Amino acid sequence: MANTQQRGPRGPHGGGPGGPRGGYQKPKDLKKTALRLLSYITGRKALLALVIFCLLVSVGTNLAGSYMLRPIINDFIYSGATDFAGLGVSLLKLLGVYVLGAAASYFQASTMVRLAERGINRLRRELFDRLQDLPLSYFDRHTHGELMSRFTNDADNAEMALQQSLVSLLSSALMFVGIITIMVVTNPLLFLVTLVILAATLLIFSKMGSISRKNYQEQQSALGSMNGNIQEMIEGLRVVKAFTHEQAAKEEFQRRNEAYRQAASKANYYSTAIMPISNNLMNISYALTAAFGGLLSVVGGFDLGGLVIYLNFSKQVGQPLNQISQQLTTVLSALAGAERIFEVMDAQPEVDEGSVTLVPAGKDEAGRLYERTGGERGGVWAWKVPKSAPLELVPARVGAQGALEELPQPQQECLWAWKYPDSAGKAALHQIRGAVRREEDEAFYYTELRGAVRFAGVDFSYVPGKPVLKTVSVYANPGQKIAFVGSTGAGKTTITNLINRFYEIDAGLITYDGIDVTQIRKDDLRRSLGAVLQDTHLFTGTIMDNIRYGRLDATDEECIAAAKSANAHSFIRRLPQGYQTLVSGDGGNLSQGQRQLLAIARAAVADPPVMILDEATSSIDTRTERLIEQGMDALMERRTVFVIAHRLSTVRNSNCIVVIERGQIEEKGSHEELLEARGRYYQLYTGQFTLN
Repeated sequence: MANTQQRGPRGPHGGGPGGPRGGYQKPKDLKKTALRLLSYITGRKALLALVIFCLLVSVGTNLAGSYMLRPIINDFIYSGATDFAGLGVSLLKLLGVYVLGAAASYFQASTMVRLAERGINRLRRELFDRLQDLPLSYFDRHTHGELMSRFTNDADNAEMALQQSLVSLLSSALMFVGIITIMVVTNPLLFLVTLVILAATLLIFSKMGSISRKNYQEQQSALGSMNGNIQEMIEGLRVVKAFTHEQAAKEEFQRRNEAYRQAASKANYYSTAIMPISNNLMNISYALTAAFGGLLSVVGGFDLGGLVIYLNFSKQVGQPLNQISQQLTTVLSALAGAERIFEVMDAQPEVDEGSVTLVPAGKDEAGRLYERTGGERGGVWAWKVPKSAPLELVPARVGAQGALEELPQPQQECLWAWKYPDSAGKAALHQIRGAVRREEDEAFYYTELRGAVRFAGVDFSYVPGKPVLKTVSVYANPGQKIAFVGSTGAGKTTITNLINRFYEIDAGLITYDGIDVTQIRKDDLRRSLGAVLQDTHLFTGTIMDNIRYGRLDATDEECIAAAKSANAHSFIRRLPQGYQTLVSGDGGNLSQGQRQLLAIARAAVADPPVMILDEATSSIDTRTERLIEQGMDALMERRTVFVIAHRLSTVRNSNCIVVIERGQIEEKGSHEELLEARGRYYQLYTGQFTLN
């Protein structure tokens, strides 16, 4: 909240609207950021050239129109001439100049709006695309609100700068230079009086502007604190009322609101004072100029027309300074915001060097795999492995010691294995469970996707030097159910996050159907996995849309069948519009248990060979849990399933239960084996049932 820039009636240096309230933060690399932001509008050079041309015409006609008063006054008014035709022609020329300037201003503003809108549209699109490419570890380090502000506050500031502030800054600078030039040319001696007042004005701008920016920063900090308190109280209003803390909440808000009032009063005082001081200085300058200019007219022969336009320009010369001060603040704030956007866009994207892909496949009469090129579903899925990848498909057999041995030639009913260096650099064999295709004249190997997952000596840490997992070794054969239990923070969820490569391991090896997961393209790896996570997230749309999110080409019938398997169909039918009921606000109109049932249905419709259930029934009451057990069993049938649960009653039928504490495996085995061992699992299990 502290970075939010609010727009108010005055900028830090006074003047008109458009200045950012809250002061500004200068970008770290002004030149680089400015050139990069400008690149979003310089792509359309013809329109940009039109803007610059119209800007020059607008400034030029403004100056020319004021200067054209000089001959009109001298030749027709002061001289007392009665050439009304000549006067009419001069006035028509003056009118034409101003009409031309107005037209130029209109085309410049409308064209710049188009350029800026298209540029910021492209900027937001590239920013959103980059977010999709960033690893989850990046989002662990940056809050959602911080990233949201890049799309809203920072992008809006950049858009405002491109639309108005940049052009206004250039226009004001050209206008100031033009006015000064005309004043010097008109009467250099008289300009000395103006120069003294300008120097005093710039000094006051500098001093009061510095104080104003400091106070606005304090105001912005107080505003962020107050807004954060409001958001927190609104989100937690149920808790506030439950503990009858309404009075304490009112007092806390009043304290923050008063702090904001005091900071805003100081900030607005200096900001408001700049404009009248500047105007009074310009009035003093006007009075002195009029007196000295009149003296020059009488004594030095200074023409009356020259004196009139000089006085007019002396009144105007302060306005470009005010505009430059305001727009410079706005531009610098916009560049600081653009720099924050570019920092996100320059973040290191998720690295994916995998070459193994997942393809739809079928089996011929001989049981050999072939790749299906049509869009139909059904059949099987296969890993398509380039022969250039650092692994080789070789025939193998089980040796006398129970270890795999490579065969020189394929034999009848032999096994197949992947051969590639293990974590120690030695050649290792990993058995393949399923059909294979190995043809000499083809550039790829094909192996059937079955869902065998193996961890071998895996070490992992979110922060270097602080290990979360230490030498974890566990395997799951196709169709097995592996359960992870242990204390909160023991590392259970981390293990499942490593299967789909949300994070990269520090040491060890993870294989999927015998293939090192680092060799599998991430999109294909994750397409083969289904997940029901602790934090259920539903998207704005219908119930049907949220279930179909698991597989976008699923039919309505398949979505309904998935809902039935998750036992969500009964409650969906009772909703006002059934499957067409609109879900919004992350499913705020549904209970937590209903949201989790929809997440289970979403995973079911994806029909993956490997399923990850991370506390999938944590928010479901005991009665609902019993109702979905049968559906969950059907969901897990013929699949490799990793289950994380605190309710040990839900993991009793697992093929293997892995007990993890402090990032290490303490024990593993079936439910009966672990109870007989009377170790950590026995303590957890009996403790839970005693409490029940």
